[in-house]
Amino acid sequence: MSVSAEFGAGGAAAVVLWLLAFGLVLLATRNGTVQAGPATQELGDSPEPPAVVSLLANGWRSTAHAAESTLLDLAARGHLELRQAGENPADTTVHLTDNAPTVLRPYEHRVLARVTAQAGTDGAPIGAVAFRAAKQAATWNRLLRREIVAEARQRGLSRPRIGSALGTTLMAAAVVPAVLFGLALLTIGGSHGIRAGLLAGAVTFIVLVFLLATAVTERATPAGLDRAGHWAGVRQWLEAHESFTQLPPAAVTVWERYLAYGAALDVTVRVNQLLDFGTGNRRRVWSGYGGTWREVRIRYPRVWPGYGATNRGLLQRALAAAVVSGGLALFAELRQQSWTDGGGTLGTGHAVLALGWMVLAWLGIALAGRFSRLTAGLVFFAGAFANGALGDRIGDRALDGSGPLLGEWVAIGVFAAVAGFYLALAVLDSRPGVTITGEVLRIESRYNEKWPNFLAVDDGSADRTVAWALPGPPSGFATGSTVRLTVTPSTRRVRVVQVLALGADYKAQQREPNSTIS
Repeated sequence: MSVSAEFGAGGAAAVVLWLLAFGLVLLATRNGTVQAGPATQELGDSPEPPAVVSLLANGWRSTAHAAESTLLDLAARGHLELRQAGENPADTTVHLTDNAPTVLRPYEHRVLARVTAQAGTDGAPIGAVAFRAAKQAATWNRLLRREIVAEARQRGLSRPRIGSALGTTLMAAAVVPAVLFGLALLTIGGSHGIRAGLLAGAVTFIVLVFLLATAVTERATPAGLDRAGHWAGVRQWLEAHESFTQLPPAAVTVWERYLAYGAALDVTVRVNQLLDFGTGNRRRVWSGYGGTWREVRIRYPRVWPGYGATNRGLLQRALAAAVVSGGLALFAELRQQSWTDGGGTLGTGHAVLALGWMVLAWLGIALAGRFSRLTAGLVFFAGAFANGALGDRIGDRALDGSGPLLGEWVAIGVFAAVAGFYLALAVLDSRPGVTITGEVLRIESRYNEKWPNFLAVDDGSADRTVAWALPGPPSGFATGSTVRLTVTPSTRRVRVVQVLALGADYKAQQREPNSTIS
């Protein structure tokens, strides 16, 4: 066996041993089984906060509904007030009270700060606590979970599944197979062997460390399992009240902390549907722009010819459509029977038709700037299908000098209309832009990085809006900021963004560690 093969075999054996050790670690650090206690309404002398209960109730895997239950708990303790004026629980508003808390846990302070930023002095709909930016919501909830886990550990209810010493040992052990695989390729020699060896070693190490990272979670302590069993009994007691699952958030004034624990235990279905500290509904966003809270409906255009296109892009599309229309008419006039007579190289009449259409289609998408392997392949397969579907009779008729076929006349007219449409848009785009001022509701990325982003702005004029097309990522502003836009209404393109005021979301992102503007 060669030296290279020996190193390779050693690397494979080291990987197997590492995976075996990792599997044994996972087996040894499994969570114990939670034994549900009897149904009870007793919370205990010093009950865990609802946020910690959410960790226990979710098997130490997540803290789902922790923020929502904390908000309800703050309301039950008199630090917040929930008001439902009408019959619809979705119209519930959250207000600050004069009962300022003296001491709050870190995650309680985080929830209260979010509510304060949205509610201000006049209150806000409960739906307004949701975040408008996905990255900000993810950062906020990640930090919230970290603070909840820290308290659970302090209470002796949770612990790391893999300790720092064991984790460091496994990470160091991952270096062994990485080095062996790297040496296996390095011994081949040459510059290619060096690059291949470094790549093989790096990939091996990264894959093993990634597997290790998936296990860096929490697991129960004996005390945690005992308390989880108690809260499972509380959940049974709450579920025995049939109406409890449909209670609105304002019912916290009657049920007090029980409603908060019901949210943490995922019993209060309606409450958990209405309260959301995630990204909320991207098509329905609460806006307080103009001094009055309103739910604004946002439409994100999917089929809008010319959406976000520049003047150059519009002219380019108009030219492409005009060339296809004119080229199709010219092709129909020039083709003749002699092209296929006497064993012509073009083949049969239907082959001439299919080939001509394919060439015109390729030319059109090339002029429109949309030529790629995908579009070229689609045109090719469409042409091949047309060649097989067209009969000799249609092919002979196309070459008899009578001009375009009926379908070609339709295509000529359609592409001519498209060219005129894009030309009209280009004329409209050349005029001075329109200025609007409003608050940024949402910023949504598109399928392709080359496409403009969706920018939804509430100018206070209506409860509905259509997202504008923002070329490139936002710079210097985020959701909640007040901006003045210079836009082209016909294409919904944003020409200029002037930031008038930075919103609370942007400022919060600047304070949060490891956060980015979205």
